[in-house]
Amino acid sequence: MKKTIAMLSLSTAALSFSATAAIGQHPVVLVHGLQASQLAERPGPSEVSADGEQYWKQFWNTHADVRIDWPAHERVAGKIASDYAWPKLKQLAQSNTCSNGCIFVTHSTGDLVTRYILDNQENWLLNEGLPPLNIISTFDFAGAGGGSELADLAVNIIEGGGVLNTTLRLAIALWLGEIPNSSNTGVLNDLKVSNARQIAPFPDGRVPRIRFTGDSSEYLGITSSFLPGHDDGVVASHSTCGSSTVGRFSSCSRSVAYDGKLSYQSGGVSSFMPQHYPMLMGKGYTHDGVIGNIHQGKVTAANNRVSLGDGSQVSVNTSDSWSWWSWTYYRYVNGSDSQTMSELVSNLR
Repeated sequence: MKKTIAMLSLSTAALSFSATAAIGQHPVVLVHGLQASQLAERPGPSEVSADGEQYWKQFWNTHADVRIDWPAHERVAGKIASDYAWPKLKQLAQSNTCSNGCIFVTHSTGDLVTRYILDNQENWLLNEGLPPLNIISTFDFAGAGGGSELADLAVNIIEGGGVLNTTLRLAIALWLGEIPNSSNTGVLNDLKVSNARQIAPFPDGRVPRIRFTGDSSEYLGITSSFLPGHDDGVVASHSTCGSSTVGRFSSCSRSVAYDGKLSYQSGGVSSFMPQHYPMLMGKGYTHDGVIGNIHQGKVTAANNRVSLGDGSQVSVNTSDSWSWWSWTYYRYVNGSDSQTMSELVSNLR
């Protein structure tokens, strides 16, 4: 049986730590992304918990202490916050889990859910007579905090306003698993680009948000035709990199490409949302692959070192190598020829 560190049980025992369930000495809290099947299924709390465990099964379940599971058929500022995030935050505060600093590890829409948490957790907990959580950083994989153009298209289809050509039909079916036929759009509404960027855009809890991004697609490039610039098959780089504006970006950096090529990137992001710092970029990594246990190629670093909220730093070592074929230098993170992106992140110190 696969070892899991943190279930959604409300017992205090669920918050006990193991030596491996931390990044450095900091407990890890997982916040997953969109689970499309829940839009139609509308699962109850026990099913939401089971889905959350399944979501992280490839790697992060064994490297975390707590999960915040939430259902896709609800809204971020609605029941996702009140019925799912709040009870877990209260439990974390009561158990002093984050007294020495927690790191939230998010994937996809979990980036947006976490931003709402960062903006509200202090007031929520203080109003309950509890100490706010000491969240020193978030590690955001394939972050959808800037929304996804695919969500705009999906909502239009569900509401009957989208022109359903063959390519669009295939793209949405590949992403969601089926053509949506339910009147419930749930968190897809929050994922629409304009809506996502209006949800807690400047959270009171401004902690470093470190980004880990991919540039490949599981969908043979079909979904990518509906996403601006470079993307991971589900979310464009304007969101995954943490750009302050929507645009057609080719990299999270102005000086290094997704494939590690060291050259000026005229299409690289230059302006970021507050406290957003892209770190690792992988040309071969897909939207789901960034949190998986399958190696999808070498990765490069947009930033080698980022400071956390407690003043400590996390860093990666890189090496530059000359390519006679391309007549230029390439930069790769040491160890990325054999370690997955998630393995590299879990070892950050």
